[in-house]
Amino acid sequence: MVPVFLFTLIGCCLFIVYGALIDYYHRAWTSIAVFAGNAPTGHTRISVLIPARNESLRIASCIESLSLQTYPKHLYEVTVIDDHSTDGTSDIVEGLHYPSLTLRCLRPSEVPDQPGTVAYKKLAIETGIRAATGDLIVTTDADCLFHPGWLTTLAAFYEQKGAKFIAAPVRIGHPIRLSFLSVFQTLDFITLQGITGAAVHKKFHSMCNGANLAYEKRAFDEVDGFKDIDTIPSGDDMLLMHKIYKKYPDAVFFLKSPQAIVSTRPETSWKDFFHQRVRWASKADRYDDRRIFRVLLLVYLLNASFLILAVAACWNLWWLWLLVIGLLTKTLLEFPFVNTVAGFFDQQSLMRWFPLLQPFHIVYTVFIGWMGKFGSYRWKDRIINK
Repeated sequence: MVPVFLFTLIGCCLFIVYGALIDYYHRAWTSIAVFAGNAPTGHTRISVLIPARNESLRIASCIESLSLQTYPKHLYEVTVIDDHSTDGTSDIVEGLHYPSLTLRCLRPSEVPDQPGTVAYKKLAIETGIRAATGDLIVTTDADCLFHPGWLTTLAAFYEQKGAKFIAAPVRIGHPIRLSFLSVFQTLDFITLQGITGAAVHKKFHSMCNGANLAYEKRAFDEVDGFKDIDTIPSGDDMLLMHKIYKKYPDAVFFLKSPQAIVSTRPETSWKDFFHQRVRWASKADRYDDRRIFRVLLLVYLLNASFLILAVAACWNLWWLWLLVIGLLTKTLLEFPFVNTVAGFFDQQSLMRWFPLLQPFHIVYTVFIGWMGKFGSYRWKDRIINK
């Protein structure tokens, strides 16, 4: 009986702390004012950087979306950095022509290929920054689409807040048809975005997504760019964010605005989805920001406890009852928060699937956390080992 009591007590303590954390994120998210600032002054020059590898199927749509921006064309440039593509990405970019849009492509010969490196995306971004003429660096991905007022909103927010770093919202676009995979990853992504906005707004910990970032070129140079994190495969977003946060803690913001939302495509196979998530998780033990590490540890332990309960339930009915009660409690704790964030992204219709996906999300969280620490992954036809 002692092990039963002890495990039950530990589980209750984990749930109390986790519940307080989710409630904190919920209140923090709802406290973020939707930005509706004045029009930008027209003085901020923006350099949009798009690192791209083998994106021939999507890069044209991305550039077309950028050509429709309401921000004055003479105040922004778009640079695609071809990260050694083998599918003619550069040729497609160079064949695109939009009136007044400053568009260029840095070919693979202009991107350093350092032997032994795994930080390919950071090398591409650094190459783009060296060629940038703008004061504000904006990074995104080649599979993204943008609201016409995206750059205008970013510029207005940057000028009004005096920001050094801006994390902005990303959503997974509506798939051609709903599937288990598309619903699962969209709800997971909504949750991550809610945590991102809440954490950055309250300066609780650093979190962002590289598909929609903006930072001062000067601030990037002042923190020596990716120096000291240039041996890590990923982290061109969150690890850089924390470097700038340490120097400018009051100048790092989350921009909550429908006009600032960037849409990215969903992964179309479970294999690609898992490789993507393992890549994201692979930097968890490299965070200089110990605050987020403690949050990740709490989440991992809570989810791992469900798997332990599931195994123990095969021998004792008490564990089965704890498992069912735990699943219901977890769902009730998370649903209001995720539902609120889904409303901002106009994706509340997917919330009807949220309770049904809880068991799968628990297994996924434990698996991805383990693989992020000890496994390898394939990304853009490259195998990355931990």
